Amino acid sequence: MTKGERSLEIHNPTIYPLIGYGTQGAVFKLSEDQCVKVYAEEEQAKMEAFALESGQHLPFFPKFYESGSNYVVMEYFNAPTLKEYLINSTYIPESIVKKLLNILNELKRANFTMIDAPLRHIFVLKNGEMKVIDHVNSFKRQHPVPLKLLRDLKMILLKDSFLSQVKKLDPVTFNEWDTYMHDKIDFDQVMVTSGGKGNRVKVDSTIMQMFMGKGHQGAVFRISEDQCIKFYGKTRYAQLEQEVLLSNQSLSFIPRVYKTATNYTIMEYLIGPDLNSYLKKQQSLSEDITRQLLDILKKMKQSGFKQIDAPLRHVFITKDGFKMIDHVYSYSHDQAQPLELFENLRERNFLDSFLEQVKVMDPETYKEWKESPSSHPQIDMSHNVIFIVNIW
Repeated sequence: MTKGERSLEIHNPTIYPLIGYGTQGAVFKLSEDQCVKVYAEEEQAKMEAFALESGQHLPFFPKFYESGSNYVVMEYFNAPTLKEYLINSTYIPESIVKKLLNILNELKRANFTMIDAPLRHIFVLKNGEMKVIDHVNSFKRQHPVPLKLLRDLKMILLKDSFLSQVKKLDPVTFNEWDTYMHDKIDFDQVMVTSGGKGNRVKVDSTIMQMFMGKGHQGAVFRISEDQCIKFYGKTRYAQLEQEVLLSNQSLSFIPRVYKTATNYTIMEYLIGPDLNSYLKKQQSLSEDITRQLLDILKKMKQSGFKQIDAPLRHVFITKDGFKMIDHVYSYSHDQAQPLELFENLRERNFLDSFLEQVKVMDPETYKEWKESPSSHPQIDMSHNVIFIVNIW
């Protein structure tokens, strides 16, 4: 199990079937009641093993059997996730709400800092008992309010039903959540500085419970259920991205902007998987995905973008269609062809399908990609293979 530049690389020479994977590692079924999770990083294996041991007294924790430098053996559940269990419901039963409140309160009493769990990490057994998996960040991340749980319930239209019952069953907890969600971040507490050439920015903040991630240009914090804030390592990055975002609010794939300042942008928080994660689980590339990607690329060109590209990790599948983040260089970098998108699709073994579909949907664009000369990376599509030629 190793981490590639953008994805997890899994090599399994055993007879044990792969039953799931994420950003940390992959899970293999060992028997009808046991599975093993193998991690790309030993530190994460230690963190989950410690969390599982610490939670063995809690009835909703999986049984912990053993661990090694890069793996943990735990209980396997042949049961639906809570998301699957609730997906077609028009309301959430009070019995489920009580069990979820009990889980969250027990985590808090046990001094876990991650008082949260997405629906896909909660299993509903035949007797109605619930089990919660994925405890790597249980003592690392600060989630005093179940943001992921509320996000998932909102996506299946059950958030309001859930909160109305929480308010009735546990008004103290409801008020704590409500206060937390409406408190404003003191932006002066957040310090983000450039990490230097080729390095991610450095973040110095006391509000890490809202920290979502960082890159070369900035760091992102979630400040409400549907908003996030991006702090930039350099004011120039803020100016570049804000110009693109504010000039193109009418484009469907551009996140909504709420406020800008010299060092930050408050924008829409995108709820949904990124396209790279989604395609990892697909056997084929649908025409709808190709059509939406092609639409983004064509609108970029029509709107005067200089960098015409849509890396899969920057494209999110939302209820409002595809949305794309990271537009710092959209007006400043000359790139006529979506080179990173091509490379991402090649890694997923979907490049051939994508190009063939584009050829049918938009022969003119396909022809431009094939024939257009480039002073940077060049594409030979006669064999649908990408060749990188750096010319300085």
